[in-house]
Order: sequence, then C-alpha cells, then structure tokens
Amino acid sequence: MDVAHLLGPRFFSSVPSPSPPPRPHSPRAWSSIYPKIPNRCAPPRSRRRRSVRFVSRAETLVAGPQREEGRSQALKGAEVGDLKAWLHAHGLPPCKVVLRERPSPDGKHRPIHYVAASKDLQAGDVAFSVPNSLVVTLDRVLGNETIAELLTTNKLSELACLALYLMYEKKQGKKSFWYPFIRELDRQRGRGQLAVESPLLWSEAELDYLSGSPTKAEVLERAEGIRREYNELDTVWFMAGSLFKQYPFDIPTEAFPFEIFKQAFVAVQSCIVHLQKVSLARRFALVPLGPPLLAYKSDCKAMLTAVDDAVQLVVDRPYKAGEPIVVWCGPQPNSRLLLNYGFVDEDNPYDRIVIEASLNTEDPQYQEKRMVAQRNGKLSVQVFQVHVGREKEAISEMLPYLRLGYVSDPAEMHSVISSQGPICPVSPCMERAVLDQLVDHFEFRLARYPTTLEEDEAMLADGNLDPKKRVAAKLLRLEKKMLHACLQATYEFIDKLPDHTVSPCPAPFAPLLK
Repeated sequence: MDVAHLLGPRFFSSVPSPSPPPRPHSPRAWSSIYPKIPNRCAPPRSRRRRSVRFVSRAETLVAGPQREEGRSQALKGAEVGDLKAWLHAHGLPPCKVVLRERPSPDGKHRPIHYVAASKDLQAGDVAFSVPNSLVVTLDRVLGNETIAELLTTNKLSELACLALYLMYEKKQGKKSFWYPFIRELDRQRGRGQLAVESPLLWSEAELDYLSGSPTKAEVLERAEGIRREYNELDTVWFMAGSLFKQYPFDIPTEAFPFEIFKQAFVAVQSCIVHLQKVSLARRFALVPLGPPLLAYKSDCKAMLTAVDDAVQLVVDRPYKAGEPIVVWCGPQPNSRLLLNYGFVDEDNPYDRIVIEASLNTEDPQYQEKRMVAQRNGKLSVQVFQVHVGREKEAISEMLPYLRLGYVSDPAEMHSVISSQGPICPVSPCMERAVLDQLVDHFEFRLARYPTTLEEDEAMLADGNLDPKKRVAAKLLRLEKKMLHACLQATYEFIDKLPDHTVSPCPAPFAPLLK
C-alpha cells in the first residue's frame, strides 16, 4: 500500500461520462480541522475569492466537533454501530468483526474506532467481504475506466483525484450516500493507530522533532508535491467538468483553500488500499472497514484483496473475540510508515536507511569509472539500501564501488577496465582510506541529530510525552541504531586489515557520500 510514488505528474482527459453511481467519502483526517464552505452555487468571481479567504474555522466540512459534542448521550452509545449498520443495510453480508473504540492518548480528541473480531477466528477465516458497490475507486469516481487510466499518465495522481472528488461529495453533508462512512473517517481525523497524524500535517515546530533525520526533508518534499497537484486542480475542472457536473460549487482552488486539499490528500493517503491483480483504474481503493479502522503491522501477511465482486480480508492468524484485526502495510521502512500513516513499527523487518554514493565528476578518469560501474550494475550516483539487521552486508556491497572511486593510477584503472567483475587492486592503505571515509560518514550523520541514543531512550520512558514527539523519537532511535550498527561493522573491517595502523592513502578524487 505504499503510495509515495503517486506524486508524479498525471493527465486528465475531457471525455463525457454519465453521472457516476453513489460516491464514497474521504478518509480520516480532514473534518474537524477545516472550515465548512457553504453549499451554494458559485457567486461572482470577485466574491468567491473573498469567501474562501475569510471563511470561519469554527465549523467543519461535514460534522465538526461542536456539532458532534451537542449530541445526546443516548446517541453516542449508538455511534459505534452506525457505520456497520449502514454497510449491512446496503449489501454487506454477515461478517465476523465489530467496531470498538480506544481512547485518544492525548485526551484532546475523541476516541478512535477500530475493527475487532466479533468471535474467535482461525487463520484462513474470512473476516469480512465488502461488496464493490461500497468501495471507492477511480473508475467509479470518474464513471469511465478508460478516463481513469488516462488520468494516471500525466498531471494528477490517483490520490489527488480521489481527494478532490471526496471534497465535493463531502460538501453535500447528510445528502451524500456516503455520509456514515464520511463521518467515521472524519472522526479518525487522519490519526494513525498511535493517534498521530502524518507529519505532513505537523506544525513547523513539531517537524523539528525530526531534526537530523532524512525524513524531515522527505516530508517537505512530499508537501511541495501536494501543492503542485493542488495547482493543477482547476485544469481538471475545466478539462473534465462534466465529471463533476452534479456538484454546483466553485472551481477547486476557489472552493477549497490549499490547506483543506492538503488535509484531504493526507487523509486519502493514510487510508488508501492498494489492490493487486485489478485494472489500473481500481488499484487504489477506499474500503469501509479497511484503514483507518484496521491497524497496520509489518509482520502480518493478511491483505485486503479483490475477489469477484468484493474486497475481502482473510486473516493470517488466530484472534480471540474482541482483539483488533491487523493487516500488512507492505514492505515499507519506518520513515514511510510515519509519512503515510503516522506511526512507527519498532519490530519492522523492512526498516532501512539510505546511503547515496557518487563518483567524483572532477576525476579525470570519471568516464572510465562510470563505465566500469555500469558494467557491474551500478550507477554514477548509486543508492545503497541498508536494511535493519543486515548492516554488515550493506557495507560489503558498498566497498567495491568505493574502491573504484579511489583508483587514481592510470595503469591500475586500465587493469580494472580489462578485468571481469567489480575487482579493484586494493592496498592496505587504500582499504583504510575507504573504511575511514565510511566511519566519518556515519559519525557525521549521527552528529546531526540533536539527541543521542541514550537521550532518546530516556525521553521515551516518559509516560506523558507528547504523541508526536514520541513517534518522532521512536523513528530517530531506530535510525541511530542502524547507523551505530553500520559504524560497528566498519570498525570490524578495519580490525581485519593486515596492519590497521597503516595511514590511509591520499584520495584526491574520493567518491562522495550522503
């Protein structure tokens, strides 16, 4: 369910389509933070801009906290069953799950609902099967599978189109077929299973919790990508307005400020399900009873799958009645889990850090080295994945590439070019230079963090730590552990040198690391 690659450019073709069937609503993060924009026909252009700029933040797009808080205690008791009752009323067959709730850790927000087993389950049992009529996909939103597939080729991503559609649909409030689903997603407010929103919605001060981590730059880059997609929304409207003709509202950028779109986009991103073995127009879906109501777990193999005319979940482990149901979120590192879903899995076997090495372009032998690198399956700028628990293997994989960068004698370079395989003549002093560069790199990366590993441990021992600060500290601690493991592996290679006291060779054109 990794959706990071969806921020590339897309194209929206103007092809007439019939009014689509009932539409779904947005995932969990975009109601109680954002203002409600009145459901009215578009006023004159000069007034439309003003109405967006001065809209009150006291209300929400659908059902905000003030409206919800006004409900009677009796209605609150029935809330948990609302979504499931609505699903059964519209075709959901009998299933083996119930909706339960857990309190919000910070106490500021309403409890989070989750899907739990209604009875004891065994591995291989079908927990639930949601009919396609209750699943939101692009072919359904756009009413035409061909258009949906064309859409994925240029300016806008699937996520942006789903977010746009859901924002317009959401403005219909209780008139929307999907109102119960929307209300549930709004209640979640984009919070992950740790009750934390994606860092894409954190304040600048909160993003500082990630200082020293490459994840902070990834967050800023993703946010910039969302803004680029927002700037293309009016193109969608004018090129394919017929697709949204049932919504008598302003054009996208006048109907929705960027912050609302960003919230909706992040909500879709955190709840999307990546279906396998279906057409491109159906591969990304919003599934009631799916995320955010299902928790993610990296060692789980259960996935929501498309079967005939439904999306079903077959559990991969036994559950006792009342236990929360978990699904697999794909082979994603913790940085991606935090960015997409707002949580970190400390037992994630797919966690990794990245080391980027590049040949020095000022090297007179750069072109020859580039050719040798390509011959051995590497690039002039090569990204190495360092997987948790396999740090020493990653260092071993990097060494031939780095040794190539250290070759300076033309005769040695000729020998390398004529040899087969990634073999470079290695003297003890050259090997020491390569290993010393790795040591310096890992120490530099560790020094960029404002806290040490020990300080992170002490911080996480505080039971009152802010949830966002806690999840950030968990991420940083795991990154530092991998960097320390890389450093230890490098020292082990140094200790195996014939004479580890030898001075490193000079390297006028050493490869670059970052």
